[in-house]
Amino acid sequence: MEKILDIQDLHVSFTTYGGEVQAVRGVNLELFRGETLAIVGESGCGKSVTANSIMKLIPSPPGKIKQGSIYFKGRDMTKLSDKEVRSIRGVDISMIFQDPMTALNPTLTIGTQLTEGLRHHRSISSKEANELAVDMLNLVGIPNPVERLKQYPHQFSGGMRQRIVIAMALICEPELLIADEPTTALDVTIQAQILQLFKKIQDQTGVSIILITHDLGVVAKIADRIAVMYAGKVIETGTRREIFYTPQHPYTKGLLHSVPRLDQKGEKLIPIDGTPPDLFSPPEGCPFTARCPMAMEVCSRVYPFQSELSATHEVDCWLQDERAKKYMMTTN
Repeated sequence: MEKILDIQDLHVSFTTYGGEVQAVRGVNLELFRGETLAIVGESGCGKSVTANSIMKLIPSPPGKIKQGSIYFKGRDMTKLSDKEVRSIRGVDISMIFQDPMTALNPTLTIGTQLTEGLRHHRSISSKEANELAVDMLNLVGIPNPVERLKQYPHQFSGGMRQRIVIAMALICEPELLIADEPTTALDVTIQAQILQLFKKIQDQTGVSIILITHDLGVVAKIADRIAVMYAGKVIETGTRREIFYTPQHPYTKGLLHSVPRLDQKGEKLIPIDGTPPDLFSPPEGCPFTARCPMAMEVCSRVYPFQSELSATHEVDCWLQDERAKKYMMTTN
């Protein structure tokens, strides 16, 4: 498979009055053409900062990419000028932001907002741009697209607005689509429709998708591979089946145990006790140590090495060390 995105040792920090927040700490990720990678984890773990770094949307100051590289189709985005990035952003890479209610300009028609980026990046007439906009609204399932182009955002429901935001992101035919919590503000029925739309669009266009979410139910329906983030680090990656059926990191297991399931009717959910670490001064060892029921002395002192469990499954956890496995056997 062709690798379209390769993030290596990414560090992103924010300078505040209270000190330096180390939001992303050594992230390594890769994405292949035509696949969907889900990045999951609780709020504040660095998911959105990683996504914004890909498009160089980190506000500077206070934010800064301190270290690492982001290779998109062989070019390091961190080394490109603002002008070069603008020629890629919205054309080769597009992003769907969290809230469809605020992603659209209330003073402009849908047609104007859909065709603005298209006309900026391509030398086409208004008529051609409008024809492409109509085609895109058809693709995302909005009826009467010709009439809808003349309307304003307030004349659409939340689900329809999200479809329009998706259409805006796709109209320039990007190769990479980043969706940041695309279903958070929507009810369950509309969520399901939006997820089906993502699969339909990917089948038709071959676009690669990065899905940022904390909702494991969303992940189960759409992701090919999953990266679990905690305290600015990717602590486990694997295929959807590997993460859901054979999770190895205690945090990943905790996430799965805290999700309601139909086959566990009547059983209580198991929350993850405690709070994430302070990223003003991150711990030297595993950041999950203070909340981990399986924590050992070494966990708080040294960050664990990466264990390769299969060609697609990797985890950062001391429990994978042979010495830890022998210890567990003798104490059980």
